[in-house]
Amino acid sequence: MTDNALTEAARVSKAWPFEEARKLLKRYPDGKPGGEPVLFETGYGPSGLPHIGTFQEVLRTTLVRRAYEAITGGAPTRLVAFSDDMDGLRKVPDNVPNAQLLHDNLNKPLSRIPDPFGKFDSFAAHNNAMLRDFLDRFGFEYEFVSSSERYNSGAFDDALRGVLRNFGAIMDIMLPTLREERRKTYSPIMPISPTTGTVLQVPVEVIDADAGMIRFTDEDGTVIEQSVLSGQAKLQWKVDWAMRWVALGVDYEMYGKDLTDSGVQSGRIAKVLGGRKPEGLIYELFLDEKGEKISKSKGNGLTIEEWLSYGSDDSLSFYIFPNPKSAKSLHAGVIPRAVDDYWQFRERLAEQELDKQLGNPVWHLLRANLSSDRGVSSEAPGAGDTLPVTYGLLLNLVGVLGAEANAEQVWSYLGNYVENATPEAHPALAQLVDTALAYNRDFVAPTLSKRAPTANEAAALRALDSALAGMAADTSAEDIQTEVYEIGKREEFGFESLRDWFRAQYETLLGSAQGPRMGSFIALYGIPETRALIAEALAR
Repeated sequence: MTDNALTEAARVSKAWPFEEARKLLKRYPDGKPGGEPVLFETGYGPSGLPHIGTFQEVLRTTLVRRAYEAITGGAPTRLVAFSDDMDGLRKVPDNVPNAQLLHDNLNKPLSRIPDPFGKFDSFAAHNNAMLRDFLDRFGFEYEFVSSSERYNSGAFDDALRGVLRNFGAIMDIMLPTLREERRKTYSPIMPISPTTGTVLQVPVEVIDADAGMIRFTDEDGTVIEQSVLSGQAKLQWKVDWAMRWVALGVDYEMYGKDLTDSGVQSGRIAKVLGGRKPEGLIYELFLDEKGEKISKSKGNGLTIEEWLSYGSDDSLSFYIFPNPKSAKSLHAGVIPRAVDDYWQFRERLAEQELDKQLGNPVWHLLRANLSSDRGVSSEAPGAGDTLPVTYGLLLNLVGVLGAEANAEQVWSYLGNYVENATPEAHPALAQLVDTALAYNRDFVAPTLSKRAPTANEAAALRALDSALAGMAADTSAEDIQTEVYEIGKREEFGFESLRDWFRAQYETLLGSAQGPRMGSFIALYGIPETRALIAEALAR
């Protein structure tokens, strides 16, 4: 496979990362001037604990970054994960300890508020560390940039002077978008009070734009003349966003549907400041199980840690990948299928032609954390790998073993079905054994209820038991499945369809309305053990 073949296929692929990458190709037909890297940015507001919505933005942006590298044959890129930790804390999150500590520091910059967890120098530092730790776990290639560091160090000073020089034009953009009451106090610049340290939302007067000097009235009524430079002020959100685009030279940033209007206004401000709005994708938001927007401050939906307690790292990325412009429900119930779908697509990848590979989500995911300086190729490490047991089947096994089951028990049963059944030989499966135990304990076991079979179902189960009694312990899953089918087809048992027969087995043997291929389950669980399940059902 030549690099040219990848580039040519990428330029016509309909996979959404390539469609986004083509926006950048149009922006820079001959590459970014001076050979500079194309800059991708993802923003993060550390007012609450990181959640999956935060992670998905970095993942999706990375996928576009890798697609751009493929489509250009290796043009240089950078990804900045930007934390807006200079912002003032406006509300105490619902899901953090020491709420009073945060309440006492409301309206101060997040980076100047003590950490309620008592682990870091500030609340922002704690949340930034959580974000970086998670991104590092996934192996993302990124540069972390702190708003506070940029403001405090003076790195944004020239950009702040630009805001002061264009103060009137920015006001002309923003005032028509505000309610009448808000217009009276609005200013693109929010000075930081020299007495209380809070981020003030008060009218300001520009005294000397080049010197960075403004005049405003402090909270105690004192008229203050103060510089906006070196961390003594913070820009309003939409102005700050535009300033950042221009100061950093951002070429691509995606954002949620709730920021659509903000993106329009910030784009206009960026033009006033002499820059250009980045390319980007407006994505739909994640919803919780009730269909409500997931919020950092509310802590609804799934946390990053919760997903990883019940599913694999790869399954999270896989669930995030498709259709970014469509809303997704994010709750524990979606995890098992995401795990199995990921592995099905991964197995299929190795046998696909290149154009089909580029449409396979796993091709993108396997390349997400490859280094930018590796060169460009169509390689997707791990393509074709499989799991010896599906996650769904593993959950059925654990469900039968009960809420108190442990990993050692599960591995003993896996020995019926998997060659060399040890955690060391199957590390990916070992992770899923642990998550299946947790998922079963918290979500499956409390809902299982095995019912008694009806008369015709009992007759069919007795026939199945008789068939199993004549099978060797190492009978293949396919041979068992064939016998299960044949019993379900027999007119004497009165099943209108095979689906009714399988549902009867699930509800009487497993306690669930849905289940696995019974041949695979029986081979995994064991023929004698399955016969014991049938005996229990018949005695019910």
